Amino acid sequence: MNSLLVQTSDSTYPVLVGEKVIKELLPVLSELSPSKVLIVTDNNIDERYGNDLEKMVSEKWSTCKFVIRNGESSKSFDMFYELQSYALKQGLDRKSVILAFGGGVVGDLTGFVAATFMRGIPYIQIPTTLLAHDSAVGGKVAINHPEGKNMIGAFYQPKAVIYDSQFLKSLPHEELRSGFAEVIKHSLIRSKTLYEFLYKEVPNLEDLASDKIERMILEGIIIKADVVSQDERELGLREILNFGHTLGHAIEAEAGYGEISHGDCVAIGMLFALWLSNKSQNIKLPYDEIKKWFETIGFPTSVPTEQLTEDLINKMTKDKKTKANQIKMIMLKEIGVTTSNTFTKEELQSLLEEWRVLERGEKS
Repeated sequence: MNSLLVQTSDSTYPVLVGEKVIKELLPVLSELSPSKVLIVTDNNIDERYGNDLEKMVSEKWSTCKFVIRNGESSKSFDMFYELQSYALKQGLDRKSVILAFGGGVVGDLTGFVAATFMRGIPYIQIPTTLLAHDSAVGGKVAINHPEGKNMIGAFYQPKAVIYDSQFLKSLPHEELRSGFAEVIKHSLIRSKTLYEFLYKEVPNLEDLASDKIERMILEGIIIKADVVSQDERELGLREILNFGHTLGHAIEAEAGYGEISHGDCVAIGMLFALWLSNKSQNIKLPYDEIKKWFETIGFPTSVPTEQLTEDLINKMTKDKKTKANQIKMIMLKEIGVTTSNTFTKEELQSLLEEWRVLERGEKS
């Protein structure tokens, strides 16, 4: 088992990573002395592991369970309201604890409910996907709006993150790929060493052995925790975690949440950010090398042809970093070192269209 502490201005909490670390849940819960425990999970995870977790917890505490439908569409106002109503009907109080048992959707929704139920009750993240190594740490919890992803939410830290790698063994290939995009992101923004390890040791997802997965998870969380500890509420440094996400979120929203995976959208966004970094700074990041690697992994490497550049830019202007019609793009100065620049709506639309034309030309 590996462990580390995430320290923010408001709290300090442990992150436990390794196979069978789920057994550490009971000691963590004992420290919280919950009046009741609510497990929130999705239908896929519930089918595989839900009964085992519920049985383990219910031996010591009064326990109830709420199952959402798997997929990004569950991060909605309707599901938020339904889960709040269920918690009230089950008699949860301020001493109750909620367990977010699932991927990023479960974690984001559950965390936002915990942040707002009776003005805030404790919750614990129990990630079951590779993608959740990013979303489970840092306390950004939210639901989606048709106008933008994660637009309604809060900063609310969990009491613990318990990341049992055994849950990753049943992940579908597409979900593994989606999570891997966030691992790559962490390497590009903060660790050339991690990038070189990933590029050399994980040329495709078939080479993703369990020891490599645990290293990726741990190093990704260490990077995320370091950034969050310095900037809990995204007032400066934390913005670097949005590398690839400004365009990625726009593609995701334009497609309809769940139609293209979050990781696939971020992969496209990272390629555009790399190209933009080279063009705007006159540098030579390994764009072609990374693009070929992405293609081998199975990531899409260009914006869906049916999506219009103007529509994507309109979505990007609703990004949380946009101010006074100036769109901030997180870019790289070199592998592991970030920078940023702001563009007007018109400037970025022209640049995005230029990149898309170049990509279409390469494929024609």
